[in-house]
Parts: sequence; structure tokens; C-alpha cells
Amino acid sequence: MEVLIYLVPLALGLGLAGLIGFLWSLKSGQYDDLDGAAWRAIADDEVKK
Repeated sequence: MEVLIYLVPLALGLGLAGLIGFLWSLKSGQYDDLDGAAWRAIADDEVKK
């Protein structure tokens, strides 16, 4: 039971770090153009010779 003194704050800290990372990605515009990235992945941009 003494290990909970270390594990509970560690779990809360990791959860908070994940939340901060997610909020940062929202603020920086990572999810703005999801359809454009999907079409760029399957677009045929190669020049045929």
C-alpha cells in the first residue's frame, strides 16, 4: 500500500501531461484540415512518362 504514495501522483501527472499535450495540439491547428490530408495521401501526383 505504500507504493500508492508514488503511483497516484505519477498517474495524475501523466494524465495532466496528456491533457496539456492534447490541448496544445488543438490550439496549434493539428486537426483543422482532416479531409485535405486524407486526399493528399491517395492523390496520384506522379508524372507519367
